[in-house]
Amino acid sequence: MQNLQRRIESGEYAPGSTLPSENELMKEFAVSRPTVVAALRILKDQGWIDSRQGKGRFVLGRPALSSLEGSRPGRAYLTNPETLTEGEVVESAAVAVPNRLAALLDVEPKSRVFVRRRLVSRDGEPTEIVSLWVSLELSEGTDLTSATPLPEGIRTHLESRKGVRFDHVVEQVTARMPTTTEAKQLGMPKGVPLLVVYGAVRDASGRPLAAVEVLLPADRHELEDAYPIG
Repeated sequence: MQNLQRRIESGEYAPGSTLPSENELMKEFAVSRPTVVAALRILKDQGWIDSRQGKGRFVLGRPALSSLEGSRPGRAYLTNPETLTEGEVVESAAVAVPNRLAALLDVEPKSRVFVRRRLVSRDGEPTEIVSLWVSLELSEGTDLTSATPLPEGIRTHLESRKGVRFDHVVEQVTARMPTTTEAKQLGMPKGVPLLVVYGAVRDASGRPLAAVEVLLPADRHELEDAYPIG
């Protein structure tokens, strides 16, 4: 994907021009079709390219700053309705919280919290695992236990049901190897790591309300951020 971005920025692929076909990209970069499809999807989601049925993919150019800022996966999961993405709820239960998530939630390690975990797919292929971690108290009286995708964002749902107010998210990005279960769910080949995005959701006083964990196969995703220079 970085190679395609560089070509767009350099003008090699000028705005309005047609991108090479999937087969051409597979041959040039010696990668599989799922890798090419995933890269093109990310470029489209971020606003670099567009596609038209039966006519191929067209270059738009470097996206606006606001478009790049909106690509943060933690914030997207909090604000977008679950019904906008394919996927299934693979877990919704009270569990012992792992140490990393305990620190983000400011609770004792191994204490019981609620997790809602979705396996998200695009074009029929699994692409990421997204987990929401909240206290048992905050999960009560909500639809977080439902196996049905929520028709509203997590933020809207919890604010309307529980009266909390999300103010900001502190994101951390790290990498690790997947567990056997994660690799199987995501269809990952051996030796490929996960990009892991942790988002600590806080109110205006800085009190933790929830935590988001997004697992992204490193061979299918690239994280990009944008910010103004003051």
